[in-house]
Amino acid sequence: MRDEKDEFLASDPQSPLDPSLRDDFDGLDYFEPDPAYRVTASLEVHDDPDAVELTVRNGTAERFHRVATLSFTLPSAGGGEVEETLTALRADGSAALFLPFRDKTTGQQTYDGGRYMDLHPDGDLDGIDEVTLDFNLAYTPFCAFADAFACPLPPTDNWLEVAVPAGERDPALE
Repeated sequence: MRDEKDEFLASDPQSPLDPSLRDDFDGLDYFEPDPAYRVTASLEVHDDPDAVELTVRNGTAERFHRVATLSFTLPSAGGGEVEETLTALRADGSAALFLPFRDKTTGQQTYDGGRYMDLHPDGDLDGIDEVTLDFNLAYTPFCAFADAFACPLPPTDNWLEVAVPAGERDPALE
């Protein structure tokens, strides 16, 4: 997957990378894959999802619905585990769950606007009690590559209290 994304960024006409940067682009920087950041999360579906307007970098606010809460544990810096939650969002007309988040790597090792994960559950959420969250698949939004893109910023309820050294690092394009 990483090779495919790097190839897309380097050569696809739809790439968010400025064409002047593509010739010298040799791939994104990633944390080493770590199975500790592939976790099982309990899923609590919200019967009456409330709407939320997310602030958008380089654009206007975007509307989503808080459709579920995901609860899980992650490794902590001092050893042991920390309980965390993420709010799963859904845009109107979308089946995917959108998980924008910040963690203690945000703005240091990862993009300062946060990172994203997407979940594509099969069928209706009502029959699902657990999902797998793989933070190794956390990705940087396109607005990190070009100002032409508008990217929703993670809501404060998706600010994790631990570092998540998994997935994409800050692209640091020059």
